[in-house]
Amino acid sequence: MFKAKLIISVSLFFTLLVVTSVIKNQTRIIEKKIVNLKVNVLNKKNVINEAQLDFHYLSSPSELEKKINIIGFKKYQPIKHSNIFYSFHDFSKLQNKISKLKDK
Repeated sequence: MFKAKLIISVSLFFTLLVVTSVIKNQTRIIEKKIVNLKVNVLNKKNVINEAQLDFHYLSSPSELEKKINIIGFKKYQPIKHSNIFYSFHDFSKLQNKISKLKDK
């Protein structure tokens, strides 16, 4: 009777010890993946911020005026309103229409 209780308690202890270490290792792996994803998100945010900064700088009126002065007024042609896209979604819709027409 005493041996049975001792064997059950020791086996239960070792089982819980093994399960605890497995769970701990799995959570550590998940935490590392989360940290890597956070780093990737921060890098993407930095790239987006730099792209927005470049866009605002390059599309500023003073920069556009410098570019027009460099290429000259004779070569400068304003973009037609139909060629200005307010979002990538609008551009992709037009491209899909054009590609479907070319297929026919």
